[in-house]
Amino acid sequence: MTNWTTADIPSQRGKIAVITGTGGLGLEDAIALAKAGTEVIIAGRNPAKGQAAVAKVLQQTPNAKVRFEQLDLSSLKSVSDFGTRLNSQLSHLDVLINNAAVMAPPDRQTTADHFELQFGTNYLGHFALTAHLLPLLKKAQHARVITLSSVAAREGVIEFNDLQAEREYKPMKVYGQSKLACLMFALELQRKSDQAGWGISSLGAHPGVSRTDLLPNGSGTKSMGGLARKYLWFLFQPADQGALPTLYAATSPEAKGGKYYGPNKLSEIRGYPAIAKIPAQALDAAASAKLWQVSETLTGVTFG
Repeated sequence: MTNWTTADIPSQRGKIAVITGTGGLGLEDAIALAKAGTEVIIAGRNPAKGQAAVAKVLQQTPNAKVRFEQLDLSSLKSVSDFGTRLNSQLSHLDVLINNAAVMAPPDRQTTADHFELQFGTNYLGHFALTAHLLPLLKKAQHARVITLSSVAAREGVIEFNDLQAEREYKPMKVYGQSKLACLMFALELQRKSDQAGWGISSLGAHPGVSRTDLLPNGSGTKSMGGLARKYLWFLFQPADQGALPTLYAATSPEAKGGKYYGPNKLSEIRGYPAIAKIPAQALDAAASAKLWQVSETLTGVTFG
């Protein structure tokens, strides 16, 4: 794993991947996987941004198999419709990268289904998406699901008595909860796959602190985070570097289900892919099982 880069990605010809998110890390994932021969489906809310992402992939790899499919993770109907379309179009799915996210909007917002926006989009949307795509994942040989967490998960707490931040909304606290939930989901999905014999490897990954538009898009360009992203850009590693842990989890023969990958330097802020430290609450199997049950009730989806 020492200084692993995209040059180490083995051929992915014949594989199909779905990546949520049209910019930043998701775009870097799409570019790298397409270069390796993967058929890539970029899923996002904005068709214009989606087509721009496809064009950027084709600039890098003119013969790439890449297309855009509309998906709004903040709408369970959109997630369900996306799953229905793909189940009718594809014979199988080898890789699902649960990447897209909303980060720290200053005021509490809600999804179409009345969930708090960050928890509903970052976590519940991907939970439901994975359930809808499970039949395709089960049809693949050794499918992988990579769910993106964050260094913010270290400070996250699953507030079972206030999951939707109705009593108290603190932007970064709620973001941390959503990303901790994503990691707990990744680990619990591996346990479920092992128990049911689905043959799916579920892995968590995080990008360290990377140079994407997540902060300014969420907090605003004039927020502390947005200003730091603009004027202290040198503290953020490039997006293509931040994408490496995800790409390692998605493609390396050495990557294992139930593991968590992140950068290897400066307390996992930057560097090359390595095993990341899992926060204590994410290691609580009982809490993860409870979160899974609550998530099935909230989304109305079940696995298997």
